[in-house]
Amino acid sequence: MFTLIKTQKYSAIVFAISFLFLTNFTLGQDQKETSAASPGHNQIVIKDFDFSPKTLTVKSGEKITWINRDDEPHTVVSVEKQFKKSTALDTDQEFTITAGAPGTYTYFCSVHPKMTGTIVVEKS
Repeated sequence: MFTLIKTQKYSAIVFAISFLFLTNFTLGQDQKETSAASPGHNQIVIKDFDFSPKTLTVKSGEKITWINRDDEPHTVVSVEKQFKKSTALDTDQEFTITAGAPGTYTYFCSVHPKMTGTIVVEKS
């Protein structure tokens, strides 16, 4: 009888710990998904000598981040100097700006000028 009660206590403890870890893990996943898709922060991926997405629409004041997933360095340069240009971005490096006044911002990679993209900034 004593062994059965002791075993049940251990089972209950193991179950409770497992439940807490599982709950914590699940809540953590929800937070990651929410933060990755949170409004106000937009990402442009540089991969295979291309900006993706080619056109991004944001609200004035939102942050925009480029991340280089190529093995080659790339830059981000505004055609009309509507935002500061980046330094050469090596693999996995990021460059972030805050969208300014409403309008259309075209940009390119100064290392590979055929790489172009557009940001459409709307009034917030």
